[in-house]
Amino acid sequence: MSRILVTGSNGQLGSEFQKIASGFSGLNFVFTDVYELDITNLQAVDDFCKNKDFNFIVNCAAYTAVDKAESDVEMAYKINRDAVKNLAMVASKYNAALIHVSTDYVFDGTSYRPYVEDDTINPQSAYGKTKAEGEFEALKYDRSIIIRTSWLYSSFGANFVKTMMKLGSERSELKVIFDQIGTPTYAEDLALSIISITRYSIENEIKSGIYHFSNEGVCSWYDFAFEIIEFQKYNCSVKPIESKDYPSIVKRPFYSVLNKTKIKSTFNIEIPHWKTSLYKCLNELNSKK
Repeated sequence: MSRILVTGSNGQLGSEFQKIASGFSGLNFVFTDVYELDITNLQAVDDFCKNKDFNFIVNCAAYTAVDKAESDVEMAYKINRDAVKNLAMVASKYNAALIHVSTDYVFDGTSYRPYVEDDTINPQSAYGKTKAEGEFEALKYDRSIIIRTSWLYSSFGANFVKTMMKLGSERSELKVIFDQIGTPTYAEDLALSIISITRYSIENEIKSGIYHFSNEGVCSWYDFAFEIIEFQKYNCSVKPIESKDYPSIVKRPFYSVLNKTKIKSTFNIEIPHWKTSLYKCLNELNSKK
């Protein structure tokens, strides 16, 4: 029985882990969030992990308020960098593998082709910079796996999909940015892939390093919103606008498509198209109404 500590378990990704965990025999999950474990406190992390014999620490915790991070930099660094350093140190001490989730925001968004793992990072926001520093801390440990993802959504928590569902049901028109290109990621798919990585790593050596994961395909935020509204059959039109028409204190990546070849070939993972996963999530959300 392999033991897996999951931090940030009340967030979108952590909640998806909790939803699917019981379906995997041979894996014993321990779920924590800030109330059970303050990962910004090194001693607390050490005390919690001592004598627990964790095989993996999966870090789903993050400061993800992109705009707020510009004025709350200290807290963003505390969670996105310092906490990762603590987890890496404790994982090393107790011989657990660390799986850490990062973001497309470590790139500047000026590429013309999907980003591969060894492309030069150049974060343009406080959020991106803190996440890049977190990657650096994780990579100091030779049994760490970093998974960069993009446009995460879920049936849990607050996210773009749920916002569009709410606004689409209330308004006759929505204006959504069309000149930012990327790929949505259904958190359940990411959780399933991380579980596949743990199972692979139990039987084989740890394939440390950086990997990219999102669903397959490419779209704009406008395309994403349009698909949601169409699926829901809302009486609401979706109009494309440019980024310049949507004021933001953060420079968001114009292009953040991730190349998934490495994670698929290394761990033999199949990834659904973003529309397929979106429909699955929407059906789940509709069933909860």
